[in-house]
Amino acid sequence: MTATPAPRDGQPIVFRGGTVLTMDDRRTVIPSGDVLVVDGRIAEVGVGLAAPDGAFEIDASGGILMPGMIDTHRHMWQTAMRGYGADWTLTQYFVWYYLTHGTVFRPEDVAAGNLVSALDAIESGITTTVDWSHGLRTAEHTDAAVEALVSSPGRYVLAHGDIFQGPWEWTAEPERRRALEAAIANPGLFGNQLAFDVTGDPAFPERAAFEVARELGLTVTTHAGVWGATNDDGVRLMHENGFATPGTIYVHAATLSEDSYQRIAATGGLVSLSTESEDTCGQGYPPSHELRRHGIPASLSVDTSVWFSADLFSAMRATVGADRAIDHLRAHEVGDTVTHSQLRVEQVVEWATRGGARAIGKEDQVGSLEAGKLADVVLIKNDESPSMTPLLNPYGHVVYQAGRGDVHTVLVGGRAVKFAGRLTAGDLPGVRAKVEATVEHLRASLGEEEWIAGMNPEIPESKVLDNPYQYTEYRSDATHAADPAR
Repeated sequence: MTATPAPRDGQPIVFRGGTVLTMDDRRTVIPSGDVLVVDGRIAEVGVGLAAPDGAFEIDASGGILMPGMIDTHRHMWQTAMRGYGADWTLTQYFVWYYLTHGTVFRPEDVAAGNLVSALDAIESGITTTVDWSHGLRTAEHTDAAVEALVSSPGRYVLAHGDIFQGPWEWTAEPERRRALEAAIANPGLFGNQLAFDVTGDPAFPERAAFEVARELGLTVTTHAGVWGATNDDGVRLMHENGFATPGTIYVHAATLSEDSYQRIAATGGLVSLSTESEDTCGQGYPPSHELRRHGIPASLSVDTSVWFSADLFSAMRATVGADRAIDHLRAHEVGDTVTHSQLRVEQVVEWATRGGARAIGKEDQVGSLEAGKLADVVLIKNDESPSMTPLLNPYGHVVYQAGRGDVHTVLVGGRAVKFAGRLTAGDLPGVRAKVEATVEHLRASLGEEEWIAGMNPEIPESKVLDNPYQYTEYRSDATHAADPAR
């Protein structure tokens, strides 16, 4: 069968007759609407729109048009290990990446992970991704990560990090600073952040890294509220030292106290939820219910494909499930019954789109289908499957019924990077070859016995050290005090 030709780059595009989820301020839904794209931007959203001569028409009837989704926290460099750690705990992840084998990754391996993760995101309707790149242990690793991102279809915010050194060390190295400043100046990136964690050490050695971020005008994104690693002391130190600033992104925020949530809310912080990760790994119970209670803006993220689904359909579904589950559990504990759901599906779709745009400071450019914004558009439509019939509640359909296989068309800046269910941008065969070379390198470096053992971890007789930050002697008593065996 001959594939339907995709729109040409630069060609005006009009989607006809779809259910349009604009995600504007009023969450306007247009039951049978059109979206017109001209010169890489959304020209108009409405019904029966006139299109320029030569415009490419896409029949969106029976489908859902929505903004491109935005993932605010993905360790893209780890995607070459997709599914490897399916039975890991968070401790085993820390041991594998932070303490032992993470240093085996070469610059080209970081690049290979980024390349396949980028295509993965696009294929599932994610048009913007924050690459939480904490494997950048040399300037060469940073350069390779940047080159991979700017050569890939989609938009990428590079969050620079290094789990093998203290952030006060790597941000001070001249070559690392050169690579960081080159990335900031690279027009192919959609933005840059600094990615590091605050252990709670009273000496607050992370101050130097915060000062670098302030000097360069970069947002800090930090794993906070992670059991056994980063908890309330980190949030308090950031706040007391003046670095809990508007726009700071707290990833997970799962094991925090009322005091920490109040500090985040009062200072204009935002949270990136990785619900599949939080459910599986033990960072803490996914805190969407706490974010709603405190009015803290939320966005969604994949975290890492070493474990989890690489799409935000799964993230939305997991988030609704976790939020409703704890409401029911708490009600049942006191003999009560929940009669109305507090978290609605439309809110979760907003977290996956406009919430992500808010988190990366790009709400004026992406995250909704409104005239003048960049034309990052997703059409969910699958005429070959019963999954799209009937289409009654479009938000509920996106969250509970649709999946990556139902993503028909993806535009990034008006360019069709997926069309008729197939990727139309990127070099998938070439990327596969690079990933295969990375897997061969890692497998050879570890040895076959270690490789197989890492994929099939045994249950240890004694507890493994649960604090991963080997660049500091500081250890918190938070989890040890809760363990009577210590």
